[in-house]
Amino acid sequence: MAGSGSGALDRARAICLALLEAHEVEAWGEPTFRVRNKIFVMYADAGNHHGAGHHAIWCKATPTNQQLMIAADPARYFSPPYVGPKGWIGMRLDNRVSWRAVADLVGDAYRLTAPKRLLAALGEPRTA
Repeated sequence: MAGSGSGALDRARAICLALLEAHEVEAWGEPTFRVRNKIFVMYADAGNHHGAGHHAIWCKATPTNQQLMIAADPARYFSPPYVGPKGWIGMRLDNRVSWRAVADLVGDAYRLTAPKRLLAALGEPRTA
């Protein structure tokens, strides 16, 4: 169930929406997760051409982190279409999923996106 489409989306949604001022907006036929009006995570359904046969999340990241993660585990991580050239990282959510790794990746994406004042209020440093 954890790797199934609706189960994976439900778990990813809960992780994203637990972050301060995060909200969900449907765009391009898929859920996106935003802080204020900036996207930090997108969901890609396996049945949609964006998912390319895999349930996945696409998270804002730095190009360096993207390269390191793909090199470390290319079966799990990938460069997503459209946003991959900007450093975003894709993470497949079918098969065995480490939800702690998902939460870490989502948290990093949030810290890259959230306004400095919001992060300061949380006592969080900005990732980049």
